[in-house]
Amino acid sequence: MSKLFPDDYIDSVYFVDFEKLYIDGFRLLEFDIDNTLVAHGAPADDRAKALFSKIKKIGFKVYFLSNNKEERVRTFCEDVDGNGYIYKAGKPDKKAYIRAAELADVSLDETIFFGDQIFTDIWGANRAGIRSCMTKPLKKWHEEPQIILKRFLEAVVLFFYRIVRKKRKWPVPLIKED
Repeated sequence: MSKLFPDDYIDSVYFVDFEKLYIDGFRLLEFDIDNTLVAHGAPADDRAKALFSKIKKIGFKVYFLSNNKEERVRTFCEDVDGNGYIYKAGKPDKKAYIRAAELADVSLDETIFFGDQIFTDIWGANRAGIRSCMTKPLKKWHEEPQIILKRFLEAVVLFFYRIVRKKRKWPVPLIKED
């Protein structure tokens, strides 16, 4: 079950101390889009554009990994000036996570992934051997039916995650929200 546990669990990517992540040695940020950065299917808004402007100024490379179609992922990536994207990524398969790091010429140890779903985003990042950070979904219960069903299973995994984390004090949180 530990492959399903995120390394970090945060409210939102919009409150992460990205400067600290850069100081800690991370160079590539991989992101899911829908319900992690914007509501499902929504375009990049001013908040997302400002976040990625800040992230790029710090010095990060940014890749978007999505199981969505190319037009959706490409458009979002272009709108926030990302370095690249992988559409129809096949998450939780680890290949896309590793491929993005290769394309960015960054090691897996210098990579962190942000996503809102355990059974695709987090499981895939953990299988790839990169740091996984789960965000609370922006619009929970306003999703496709299959995702809503998975949210119930995620609640069970998160219940055990909280128990293990409290008992073992593991993992040491890397992400400190402002």
